[in-house]
Amino acid sequence: MSAYNAFKACTPVAWSPNLYITLVRGIPGTRRLHRRTLEALRLGKCNRTVMRWNTPTVRGMIQQVKRLVVVETEEMYNARKEKLANQKALRPPLVVNHHAAPAADSVQ
Repeated sequence: MSAYNAFKACTPVAWSPNLYITLVRGIPGTRRLHRRTLEALRLGKCNRTVMRWNTPTVRGMIQQVKRLVVVETEEMYNARKEKLANQKALRPPLVVNHHAAPAADSVQ
């Protein structure tokens, strides 16, 4: 699954005071105006996430570079981070016994 699809949630987006903006497309080859907008948002490298207040100014900047970024609300961001933490959580070790235990009903 691509990074773009991984960040997209299938839940209705509720209003949030904070927006989490992640750069998912590369900067090379983009317009100078878009590069300057990403610089103003402090997004310098792919897969970097920044938190910004949900203001008309920030929403206008996001609208300008919407094909390069993914925007999440606080709930969506926390849910994604929790899911990643669960995937990386330590699991009990898998013990494999290669020596077959003698069966109780077998005759020797």
